Amino acid sequence: MKTRTLLTKLGRLYPKRIALKHNDYVGYMAGQKVEEVKRIVLLLDLDEIVVEEALSHKPDLILTHHPFIRGTRAKVFARDEKKKAFALWLDTLPVTVYSMHTNFDEAPNGMNDALAEKLELSAVKPLASEPMARGGYLPYPMTVEEAANYIVDKLEATYGLLVAGDKEREIKRVAIIGGGGSRDWPAAMAEGYDMYISGDAPHYVRRDVMNAGYNYLDVPHEIENAFLWKMKEVLLTIDPSFEVIAIKHEKPPVVIK
Repeated sequence: MKTRTLLTKLGRLYPKRIALKHNDYVGYMAGQKVEEVKRIVLLLDLDEIVVEEALSHKPDLILTHHPFIRGTRAKVFARDEKKKAFALWLDTLPVTVYSMHTNFDEAPNGMNDALAEKLELSAVKPLASEPMARGGYLPYPMTVEEAANYIVDKLEATYGLLVAGDKEREIKRVAIIGGGGSRDWPAAMAEGYDMYISGDAPHYVRRDVMNAGYNYLDVPHEIENAFLWKMKEVLLTIDPSFEVIAIKHEKPPVVIK
């Protein structure tokens, strides 16, 4: 398939305009703009740690979730010589590097729908005041700790930090944003969800949740490895002849007790 044709199809599913409202730079990152795509490597992030393994598969296209250039090339290159050198080296290679970040997070059949699917939620829908989030019903009512353990297990997370401001609440409905959506917990609370799930919560967010008498489960950003299987599914629906290699290189932090 023509690379332009594939990227156009992906753009219709996950429009760039969604990312722009989050001040997020997505799309072409680096590399040569190859004409045809047959073999695709999927990564959560592209960096020096994983690039050798990614290139060993001789891909035509590397699709990442997180952009490795966060901003315009000119601004990033002016302040980060290492990233500039990495990007310019990639520009010499016959591979296109392309990123789909918050547009994939928010759009239907993207990141947060994938996470809702892993949790086996029913009646899933975006939150009215935060369309990136997804909310739905757990398979059955649970206690706060039962729900936290269920979620950590289903998301294959290595840990969960439970902020239980309402330990007696029965957990039926939960809302989730993968990655760093900790500041959006008030939207979930306002819409009647019993628990909110996201990551990267700073101390003040945890204190605010406790003071509000609400329940928040903080999980590793690496649950966004869901990008790998969901994007593979999407690509093979577009063209079953694609060769898609998903590399799960992101490892959550080691928990020291």
